[in-house]
Amino acid sequence: MRSFLHAALGLAILVTPVVSQAEDKKDKIDVPEKKTVVIGAQAPEFKIKDSGGKLIDLQKLTEKGPVLVRLTCGCSGCDKELAYFQSLHKEYADQGLTSLAIFREPDEKVEKYVQEKNLKMLYAIDTKGQSWGTFQTKTMPTNFLIEKGGKIKSIAAGCDPSGLLANKVSEQVADLLKTDKVDVQKKVAEKE
Repeated sequence: MRSFLHAALGLAILVTPVVSQAEDKKDKIDVPEKKTVVIGAQAPEFKIKDSGGKLIDLQKLTEKGPVLVRLTCGCSGCDKELAYFQSLHKEYADQGLTSLAIFREPDEKVEKYVQEKNLKMLYAIDTKGQSWGTFQTKTMPTNFLIEKGGKIKSIAAGCDPSGLLANKVSEQVADLLKTDKVDVQKKVAEKE
C-alpha cells in the first residue's frame, strides 16, 4: 500500500506542472522560438478589423507606403508615450506614413481612451493578444516600422515616456520618406 501511495504521489508531482503549464498557456502569447519577424525580413501576413468592423490588411497598407504598427495598451507609460506617436503620425501622414495602433484592452475602455486622446490614426483592438503572436513579441509596447513593399525597417520595443524612442522612430520614418526629420519631443513640448 505504501509503495502505491509513493507511486501515486510521484505521478501527481510529475503531472501537476504539466497541467499547470497548460492552464497558464491559455492567456499567454504564443511566440515561436525561431523568430522570423526581424529587421530586414518581410512583415508577416496580418489582417485585423478596426472597431467599426472594417478589415485592415497590412499588405495593402504597405503597397501605398510605410506603415508604423504599434502594439500597445493604455497603461500610464504608454499613455505618456502616445503623445509622441500621435505627433509622429501627424507630421508624416501627409507624406505617406500610415500609423496603426493595436490595443490589448477591452473595447469599451479603448473607445473611451480614443475619444479622450483624440486619436487620429488607424486603430484596432486585440484583447486576446493574437497580434503579439503574429509579430512574435511579448513586449508592450512594440513598434514595427515597415517599408513600402513590406520589409521591416525597425523594431522598437519597450515603453519610453520621455519621447527618445519616438524620436528615433521619427528619424527612421524620415529616412524612408526621404524628408527632414521631425523632433517629436520638441513638438510635444511646444504643445504643453
